[in-house]
Amino acid sequence: MTLSGRFVALLALGVVPVVLLGGEAGPAYAVLGGWVLLCVLLGVLDLGLAASPRRVAVERAVPSRVRLGTEVVAELFLTNTGGRRLHGTVRDAWEPSAGAVATRTALDLPAGERRRVTTTLRPWRRGERRVEQVTVRSWGPLHLWARQATLVAPGRLRVLPPFSSRKHLPSRLARLRELDGTTSVQLRGQGTEFDSLREYVRGDDVRSIDWRATARRLDPVTGHGGRVMVRTWRPERDRRVVIVVDTARTSAARVGDEPRIDTAFEASLLLAALATRAGDRIDFLAYDRMVRGRVSGASGPELLSRMVDRMATIEPALIELDWSAVPAQVSSLTSRRSLVVLLTSIDAPGASRGLLSVLPQLTRKHLVVVASVTDPALAAVHERRDREEVYRAAAAERALLDVSRVTAAVQRLGAEVVTGAPAELPPALADRYLALKAAGRL
Repeated sequence: MTLSGRFVALLALGVVPVVLLGGEAGPAYAVLGGWVLLCVLLGVLDLGLAASPRRVAVERAVPSRVRLGTEVVAELFLTNTGGRRLHGTVRDAWEPSAGAVATRTALDLPAGERRRVTTTLRPWRRGERRVEQVTVRSWGPLHLWARQATLVAPGRLRVLPPFSSRKHLPSRLARLRELDGTTSVQLRGQGTEFDSLREYVRGDDVRSIDWRATARRLDPVTGHGGRVMVRTWRPERDRRVVIVVDTARTSAARVGDEPRIDTAFEASLLLAALATRAGDRIDFLAYDRMVRGRVSGASGPELLSRMVDRMATIEPALIELDWSAVPAQVSSLTSRRSLVVLLTSIDAPGASRGLLSVLPQLTRKHLVVVASVTDPALAAVHERRDREEVYRAAAAERALLDVSRVTAAVQRLGAEVVTGAPAELPPALADRYLALKAAGRL
């Protein structure tokens, strides 16, 4: 049961006799008591005439998945199974991160009829957004007292990563087609597949000359008519790319407007979309001290669908990453030489000791790229007008120096490093992948 503001205002009118009668306390209080009693009787009568909210049947229709940053409409279907018309309010109790635009809706539900109530959701957090209950409030004809009931109506909405970096995919695919020979560009490099023969033109690498094919073009009698032939190459297909995302405590830190782990997911999705178009096989692993998510054996649209579905429920764990187990996790995914991409943090030498300790095991067999998001605010600190700004600038310089030290250490151990701001890291990682393809290293 609940009371309305109208009932409170009605009770307040009982003060008028006390003010008008002044010193005559007895009659004034008698009138006041009678007024309060009358108001309570009216409230009881109003409550008795209100329809029962427990006679409302609730059905829910919620889309199963939505991308972060987009709107979706959740529906409630309310059926009045009682014998009285229900005038009231319904509240859909979504959790705050679901971003419900309006949770309360006026309801006019005749007996035996059904109404649809919609709630617009704008989720601002990735993961599972749940709702368990619906509260129905039924007012009487005087709108003084109301019956209220909370009904069970569970629902779930999975909020997927936004994949905002997909805007960089068309330009990278165009470059990939050039590497793959769709256009007139043909490349040569160690570890690439033979494509075809063509005549030598100025600027070709002399190491690509096929002397046997050239000899076959010569006239055996005159020794004329031949042209120098060169081999053209294309990047190999069916290579293995293993993406390992660090989900330990450093991934929870926010850089700009998003956590590090969300930037890592964006970079992983763009790289996976590009590599699967190149014909490579992608394995995804989210790990700290246990496997938080794994995707393997998928390709094409199924790969991205499975990746975003697994990423949706992964949250950072406030523990240290067990780097000693990472080589074994990579070996469990593939035994072939692969490109291993480690999306982690290299901000501090102390926190990077585990990474540096296992890099020799990985680089001995695989091509390793370490990708880390950097804070663009560090490079933007230039003012030194007072003591506070001097300290801030010194801290920024120290942080940049730490990143440089860890980067140099990673490179000495045979791995490559890609760093960038949250908006820059995904395309930078895709560019490094294409550069490795172009150089024939992958």
